[in-house]
Amino acid sequence: MDKVKFSPSALTGRRGCLHIAEILMCALTFGVGYIWSHPFHTYWIYCMVIWALCPLLTLVITIIEMLLIHKLILSFCMDWDDFTTGMAMMSSICTSSCTVMFANFYVCRRCVWGWCVTILSAVCCILYCVEMVRDKCDSTRSSTYMSAFPGLVKILEAFVGCIILISLIGYVGKPALLWCIVAYAVPLPLTLLLIITNIMTKLKKCLPCGIDRFAMVFLVISVVLYASAALLWPIYSFRGNPRPKECPGDSCIWSIQFVVTIMTYINLGLYAIDLIFTCCGICGFRGP
Repeated sequence: MDKVKFSPSALTGRRGCLHIAEILMCALTFGVGYIWSHPFHTYWIYCMVIWALCPLLTLVITIIEMLLIHKLILSFCMDWDDFTTGMAMMSSICTSSCTVMFANFYVCRRCVWGWCVTILSAVCCILYCVEMVRDKCDSTRSSTYMSAFPGLVKILEAFVGCIILISLIGYVGKPALLWCIVAYAVPLPLTLLLIITNIMTKLKKCLPCGIDRFAMVFLVISVVLYASAALLWPIYSFRGNPRPKECPGDSCIWSIQFVVTIMTYINLGLYAIDLIFTCCGICGFRGP
């Protein structure tokens, strides 16, 4: 059995240094955010999970590249370059959302800790954006799914779906809004399943039927579900419920329900675009 090889360039190269900076900055942001805690606030919990998950993924990617395991993965399982670029894109989106959330909910003129966490989160976002741009501009790196348009749309669908689910509030005792929760919850795990299936090229080839046809059925269902939610959520959230005169950002139910409404329309648009491109692909109307 061959010995495990070690590649120091995974740590000493520009890419390795960027990964180390991302891990350290996210860890620092997590620590400062934990000290200045809001343990019962949903958005605070979301941000803490992101600041823990992103550097963990980066650390795993760095270790795999350092031990040259990615070459084995490339041969048997997935397109490693495409996967890592997609992870950088996802981390950029997630850390940017944390920056916006903290700036909106926890920053005030006298909130020194809130300002510190927001600035640190912005630095994390910039680092991941730099990695994403470097990977996309590198002509030697392949771009098959995650870092291409289909994968980007799927990442955005899953991201917006998560934001909607953590923002749900004010639905108790309203059956129409409970239906909206079902409409939001059903597409998310299926979207993640499609992403994983498309990443795992060997698994994709073993499927008895084409993944595109399954994706089209799933997208039709998702569009119908989100269309119903886009109709019901604003009606039953805002009918007879005008915006209060005093509506603080960190505790105003009306504002959070408005965020859910906007995100609902965004995801409806994303699923509709995805459906159109999937139908065009099945029908043979592919780009050159």
